[in-house]
Amino acid sequence: MKLLSQLRTSSFQLALLYMVVFATSVFILLAFIYWRTAGFMAAQTDETIEAEIAGLAEQYRGRGVNGLITIIRERVARDPNAKSIYLLTTDDFLKLAGNIETWPEGSRSESGWINFTLDESVGWTGAKRLARGRIFEVQGGLRLLVGRDVDELTNLKRVIETAINWGMGITLALALLGGFMMSRSTTRRIEVINNTSRRIMNGHLSLRIPTRGTDDDFDQLAGNLNQMLDRIVYLMEGIRHVSDSIAHDLRTPLTRLRNQLENTLMAVDNDEAREQAGRAVAEADQLLATFNALLRIARLETRGNTADMKPVALDELVADAGELYEALAEDKEQTFKQSLAPDVMLEGDRDLLFQMISNLIDNAIKYTPEHGTIGVNVRKEGGEAVFEVSDSGIGVPDDEKDQVFQRFYRVGKSRSLPGNGLGLSLVSAVAEIHKGRIILTDTYPGEDLPGLTVTVRMPAFNGIGKRIKTAQAELPAGTDEPRNAPEISSH
Repeated sequence: MKLLSQLRTSSFQLALLYMVVFATSVFILLAFIYWRTAGFMAAQTDETIEAEIAGLAEQYRGRGVNGLITIIRERVARDPNAKSIYLLTTDDFLKLAGNIETWPEGSRSESGWINFTLDESVGWTGAKRLARGRIFEVQGGLRLLVGRDVDELTNLKRVIETAINWGMGITLALALLGGFMMSRSTTRRIEVINNTSRRIMNGHLSLRIPTRGTDDDFDQLAGNLNQMLDRIVYLMEGIRHVSDSIAHDLRTPLTRLRNQLENTLMAVDNDEAREQAGRAVAEADQLLATFNALLRIARLETRGNTADMKPVALDELVADAGELYEALAEDKEQTFKQSLAPDVMLEGDRDLLFQMISNLIDNAIKYTPEHGTIGVNVRKEGGEAVFEVSDSGIGVPDDEKDQVFQRFYRVGKSRSLPGNGLGLSLVSAVAEIHKGRIILTDTYPGEDLPGLTVTVRMPAFNGIGKRIKTAQAELPAGTDEPRNAPEISSH
């Protein structure tokens, strides 16, 4: 798998392109060397044949036909290895002199050059060999063939071709190996940057990308990214300081205002004034809930995965939340169904997980009309712990499913219902801390009320942990485990 990912990297593709250019250059160079070498040896052979023809022609002019026959026989006798090929015949192909018996068959050019094979068909008694020669007519109707054995030249060409092929293969192998090693070195440094960046995105803001001290391109990139991270951390600290100041300066006055409105509600006797004061208290509660939700999301996003992670029984946590919300579903005459597989463990922050579960169940009940159906499911699939809440409510359009996790975003159909658009933002932040992913699908696709199914998948706990209820049973008498109250929030 790592090899396939290595082959898909841009550094390897660049190295591969360099390899192709390098291999093409080597091939052109070797082809040029071959062309020059083979051409030179072939030209030498032709020049040798031409020189012999010139010598024979001179003998013919000085000594006539008999002298030509004599010199051919002498040359044949001096050349026991038969490097030179001679054949002199009459016009009716009767042999007069030479070391072959008959005219060979072969490819013949218009200039008289012929490539042929020395074998039994021409009266050759030795091993089969390749030859090249030239044919021309002598005055008096005689025919003369002068040639050379080119078998060694042909074999040499084959050796050169084989060497070129092996050279190209070795060149490609070395280029591929060099490209792989070069891309691997580059990929390692890029992977260091990617891994550090992912850890920083998960909340480890104190980390910085390591450098080698070589001041190369990667060191310069790492230095720039580190400076950018320092600046981001500085700005985030400033924002966090402002948020804390807002929390200190506004939450207390809001709480005081809410308490005064509640005292007014209890003091007034007029029904209309009591109703107005009640609405004001509800608005103040909504403001406080929105403000607390914003601060909670901000804290979750900045703390990353540094939450108090312990083995948690997801099925028991969902069962506890179900007990709280089942009565709320009964008030709306909704059917509340639970399917909780036992022993579904994950490593997480119990309080944060309870908030996430409560928000999702509360949303399902809130946005499902009376007589609807709410389904809560816990199961384990492979190495994942799965928590799923489905409803038969108004649902979320497909083009808005990716936007509902944004702060204050509300689906158009739900704007008439109370809420602040922060519920799923909080759910998303909790899921991210637990390395989970959220999937939104329609419960009843194509229906007027398609409903919504929210599936949260988180890594299951693979260690050997005790069940939560067992641990609670071992607590000293009178000890209660603290639990956060459920949050009332919206899509």
